[in-house]
Amino acid sequence: MKRLPHILVMALCFFSCTTDSYEKGEGKYSLMRGDFIEAKVDGNRQMISFTTDDGEQFDLSEPYTDKWIKTPDTLYRCMLYYNKVENRKAELVSIGEVPCPRILTLAEFKKDLRTDPVKFESMWLSKSGKYLNLYLQLKTGVTDDTTAVQKLSFISDTLIVNPNQTTIRYITLHHDQNKVPEYYSTKAYVSLLTDSIAADSICISINTYTGLVTKSLSVR
Repeated sequence: MKRLPHILVMALCFFSCTTDSYEKGEGKYSLMRGDFIEAKVDGNRQMISFTTDDGEQFDLSEPYTDKWIKTPDTLYRCMLYYNKVENRKAELVSIGEVPCPRILTLAEFKKDLRTDPVKFESMWLSKSGKYLNLYLQLKTGVTDDTTAVQKLSFISDTLIVNPNQTTIRYITLHHDQNKVPEYYSTKAYVSLLTDSIAADSICISINTYTGLVTKSLSVR
């Protein structure tokens, strides 16, 4: 049986849906919201509350867990769809982990740097300033090859110190298509902690199907 290739490290947001349908009009899911969040996980590896990028805090009406929640007593970066209910509580509709990888230096990477194309959609800073978010589209498809695994990493190759002592970190998106077919596009989200950028601004180079895209943003 053919299988959908996996994507390693990265940006793909896998959703664990808790409903199979969307009700129109004034149905249960008609007022559903979607936000990037920090999910708080307790000692039993259950998500019990979350904070949105807008700073709103909610408790879950029911604790939630899944196989990707592996570390107790921690925070997870996620994309969450939910309904607000009474008393600052929220009802979970679907959730997916958003990878938050560490930025690597070329010396740490120790692999061939590849820039297979992706589709760039957007890049923005969270309202709190804690996260830099990217939205990409990756080409994928079904294959029998179990070794076909796309790989994404963020590689820092240069840090520039300006005359006024402000700094710019230059980063290249490493993307290895790695034998994965390119039949259709799938959404991919990734967040970088701005503290890990360790500079005043960031400049990311991304190879796309229409050419090189360079995006700069102040993170301090």
